[in-house]
Amino acid sequence: MGGAATRKRILITGGAGFLGSHLSERLLKEGNDVLCLDNFFTGTKDNIAHLMGNPHFELMRHDVTFPLYVEVDEIYNLACPASPIHYQHDPVQTTKTSVHGAINMLGLAKRTRAKIFQASTSEVYGDPQVHPQKEDYWGHVNPIGFRSCYDEGKRCAETLFFDYYRQHKLRIKVARIFNTYGPRMHPDDGRVVSNFVMQALKGQDITLYGDGLQTRSFCYVDDLIEAFVRLMNTADDVTGPVNLGNPNEFTIRQLAEQVIALTGSKSSLVFKPLPHDDPKQRQPDIGLAHAMLDWMPKIQLEEGLKKTIGYFEDFLRRADA
Repeated sequence: MGGAATRKRILITGGAGFLGSHLSERLLKEGNDVLCLDNFFTGTKDNIAHLMGNPHFELMRHDVTFPLYVEVDEIYNLACPASPIHYQHDPVQTTKTSVHGAINMLGLAKRTRAKIFQASTSEVYGDPQVHPQKEDYWGHVNPIGFRSCYDEGKRCAETLFFDYYRQHKLRIKVARIFNTYGPRMHPDDGRVVSNFVMQALKGQDITLYGDGLQTRSFCYVDDLIEAFVRLMNTADDVTGPVNLGNPNEFTIRQLAEQVIALTGSKSSLVFKPLPHDDPKQRQPDIGLAHAMLDWMPKIQLEEGLKKTIGYFEDFLRRADA
């Protein structure tokens, strides 16, 4: 635990969200002061309620599309709805959150000389024509589709980060996050793990889109947060972008069948048409993360799903109480 002199003041935007709450926990455990910023569009106070009594944790309701004036040493910019249901609900606001949010947080980092981390996404690769995806692949993105508010917003944020790095010598860290899952996922976010687990626990049919043979790679949240902290702590000349995710690839159908087996559910599989611009395959090449951060995911799908199912079982019990 750090003393007052060594304790860092760390801002996490989107700090009450799925990833932000886990990161808050980790950084507090390491002896830092954490300022958690959230406008509660998708984040929830339930995710951070257990941290509220900690004197080194502070919660502020704020929207990153507006400037912020605080004193900090490090910034993790995680603010943005990350599931299609949420980011397509108000697509203009989604783009603003990515672009204006990046401008405001980079401005804050410039003023305070803080080191700043950007939670970018595998969506910058779009529906990839290269497999697996490496960081030097520029992507295959539809700029005017239903997902563009998120995909292009995150691409523009990366542009801003690198321009601030070149123009203002900011210390930046850019992570491209692949599918992540675990406790505190939003139960209604439409993402495949939370969807399947909730449907299985409720005994509903499990909905697959297309033929269910499209592939994804699933990283457990604890592994991802470890990579965040390692990337933030690298030397100043390490900027990324760096892929963070679990390279083990599964079809969506395999995931559904594993969830049914682990929950003991009687759910059946039902198939619906594939949504617009839904990527057919998504798998990170994490060679760079392994070399730069000495990082590899440790928690494999079955173990991570068991923990996630336990969380959603508790969630449903509380909801029914």
